[in-house]
Amino acid sequence: APVGRYKLSVQNTSSGSSSPASLGTFVLLFNPWSSGDDVFMPNEAECEEYVLEEFGIIFAGNKNHINSFGWNFGQFQGDIINICLSMLDRSLNYRQDPATDVSHRNDPKYLGRVLSAMVNANDDHGVLLGNWSGNYEGGKSPSSWTGSGEILQNWKKSGFRPVKYGQCWVFAAVLTTVLRCLGIPTRTITNFSSAHDANGNLRVDEFYDASGNHLDVTADSIWNFHVWNESWFSRSDLGPSYSGWQVLDATPQEESGGIYQCGPASRNAIKEGDVHLDYDCPFVFAEVNADCMYWNYDPTTGKKTLIFSKSTVIGQFISTKAIGRDDRVDVTSDYKYEEGSTKERDIFKKARKKLGLEDKFDPTAPTPQEIDQKPDISGKFKVAGPLEVGKDLNLTLVLANLQSDAKTVHANMTAWSTVYTRRPVHEIWKDSISVTLSPKEVKQFPIKIPYTEYQQQLTTDNTIQVTALCHVEGGIQVLVQRDITLDNPAIEVQVLGEAKVNKEVDVEVIFTNPIDMEVRDCVLQVEGNDLLTGILEIDLPPLKASEKSSTKFKLVPFEAGPKHLLVNFSCDKFAVIKTFKMVNV
Repeated sequence: APVGRYKLSVQNTSSGSSSPASLGTFVLLFNPWSSGDDVFMPNEAECEEYVLEEFGIIFAGNKNHINSFGWNFGQFQGDIINICLSMLDRSLNYRQDPATDVSHRNDPKYLGRVLSAMVNANDDHGVLLGNWSGNYEGGKSPSSWTGSGEILQNWKKSGFRPVKYGQCWVFAAVLTTVLRCLGIPTRTITNFSSAHDANGNLRVDEFYDASGNHLDVTADSIWNFHVWNESWFSRSDLGPSYSGWQVLDATPQEESGGIYQCGPASRNAIKEGDVHLDYDCPFVFAEVNADCMYWNYDPTTGKKTLIFSKSTVIGQFISTKAIGRDDRVDVTSDYKYEEGSTKERDIFKKARKKLGLEDKFDPTAPTPQEIDQKPDISGKFKVAGPLEVGKDLNLTLVLANLQSDAKTVHANMTAWSTVYTRRPVHEIWKDSISVTLSPKEVKQFPIKIPYTEYQQQLTTDNTIQVTALCHVEGGIQVLVQRDITLDNPAIEVQVLGEAKVNKEVDVEVIFTNPIDMEVRDCVLQVEGNDLLTGILEIDLPPLKASEKSSTKFKLVPFEAGPKHLLVNFSCDKFAVIKTFKMVNV
């Protein structure tokens, strides 16, 4: 039967009266506890986590430095069920043919696909408008949300106008809320070094100019991380070996069937390279497996030369929250065979073959000679100090001569602030060095980027990309790069006393300004299911250099059990500092 709201009435046949008496309405959901259901999940603990749990942890940062933050899914709060049902009635499919749309609402793969389109605003005036520019005027910065409830309520309150703004984890978190609300087991997945392959060739190309600037000239990109969803259901259309976890992605990246939607792609199909199967397997396969090509590009002549290619960069530390604990679980091996193994390369070839890429001449591909060329030197950036907003950034460029004769190197270095998709936003710093390396010599060059130089340019993602393009005399160029995510200072949350149902309890939030300048526009934002209603916002006075602030507020919990309090602190110098505290009521 289709999920949704049903009218229930009773008719008395004996009295001959023909009009039935209404008993009211009920909502029918998917049932993961029932063995006959498409979403049946035999493990009770998994049902608890992936359907009933209203708190989640989302992983972010980059592959060298994974961080995490809490999220309030809130799928059973207030009006959420009604908003989820009205979302279905606002989809393009429903508008085009209501009867057919409703008749398909018994099918989780149909609903998952429709909702992956409805959570983004593209095509259908869906829930969230994406914005990756680094400028979030006219809306809320994506990193400032703490839960899905506020977003869904705002969407409804505004007469279903798209809410500003979302980025990948916000789209994924809202889709988690909607699918859990309807009874479909769902979780968020973070993929580090995630490829966005815009032209479907299982390859991402990045271009750099002679100065080492990362050029924004291609639709391909490699994101520091990307968040999508997995939902659990059977695939009667593909066969039992493709049932289980299915990838859905509500972030609008590429059109599928003419609109911005993605999935469901069977996770088993991705692992086995069965990219010909429905839906959108080639795109998801590329996100975790694409090969990377780094090019030097001359904008004046349009000439491009390959610097190097890598097949082991993409799809690392694929992460999700543990069941019943606040820990990270690595699921990379569920998406692909071990990186660099023959099996993994065979699957990659199989996928290319299925997409017809093996037989087709690709004029944009590098020649075998280009791919086989060997550099004379190697380089890397080492971190030499704390990676914290408010502190100077200290790095070391290490260059090593791999040959037994001397090499002269000219290195052009740049640092740019970026958004987490590695899209460059502002130039922060540039420099160049020339050096002669004697045979097999390793040299280190210290780099210091003062806080005062990057402070104005930093985006809310706290990310900086450092690049050195090394021109080696008589040899091929070498590209050295590192993506750096800076940590915000910490905020401390303490519950003062025992939390009991319907009893007031004080909570204290402590923040110490770590920099030697005043911070202004300080705002504390607090939310937590069953601990307080709605979102508490507290404006705080400016804080002088090194000053400590303590803020107290009261909670009156209205349900017993382990609850999560989510706290955001923001000010003019630190975008959003997030933490959460488990409160045992």
